[in-house]
Amino acid sequence: MTDIRIGPWGPFPWVDLVLLVWFALTAFSVAYVAWDAYRNNPEMTVMKWGWVLVTLFLGPISLALYVLSCKEPAPGTHEEFIKPLWKQALGSTIHCVAGDATGIVAAAAVTAALGLAMQIDLIVEYIAGFSFGLLVFQSLFMKDMMGGSYLKAVRHSLVPEWLSMNFMMAGMFPTMVVLMMGRDMRAMDPTQLTFWGAMSAAVGVGLLTAFPINVWLVQKGLKHGMGTVRALGQGGHSLEAERARWKPSNDAPGQKAAAAPSMPTGHDMGAMG
Repeated sequence: MTDIRIGPWGPFPWVDLVLLVWFALTAFSVAYVAWDAYRNNPEMTVMKWGWVLVTLFLGPISLALYVLSCKEPAPGTHEEFIKPLWKQALGSTIHCVAGDATGIVAAAAVTAALGLAMQIDLIVEYIAGFSFGLLVFQSLFMKDMMGGSYLKAVRHSLVPEWLSMNFMMAGMFPTMVVLMMGRDMRAMDPTQLTFWGAMSAAVGVGLLTAFPINVWLVQKGLKHGMGTVRALGQGGHSLEAERARWKPSNDAPGQKAAAAPSMPTGHDMGAMG
């Protein structure tokens, strides 16, 4: 225990004091990412939301990733800046984590408040995370790309989302079990800072384990990476165009450019990752 008191609260355990500093930095990080994404970044709206949500979970870590991979370094340079495959794959991973982790953390808070067993917690969290990630962050933003058919968008997104989410959960769930079932049982209580600290750590590990599969999915054209509204329109372009983007070609540069699929602008909507 520390001797530090804030108003009527305290003394604080050291872990709580560290978490208070972490969440203060997180608040600053979220404010900056939201301000820059919506004021300066030409990224598509779904990715702006994705970065803000992931920054809620990962604070300064997500802020650093945003600056390194997505923040436009100078006006008109975003398209060139985000070209490397690792940045495209990171954008896809951020989109996956934003949807899936939001569902998982929300479900974890509810099941923990209800005092359900950890085994039931994990089942409910899996269903909630997969459902929110697939039905909202994936399919809802892809339906116009699929001719306005939401069901077609669900079918198209099902396998890539399932693969990406399972890799994320391979990191998240063991981390949650270890941290929440340890000596400090306050980590099971959503009214305690340690609960949210455990969630933050689990999301961070989940992002790490989901990144490799997203590299493969983006490279194979099964998921989108990152893009701007200037290049792709408001929502994105077809996955056929994404496959063509990464497909090796022996064509001359002029022939490749001529053969490249056109990218719609305006009101097309598509999922990013």
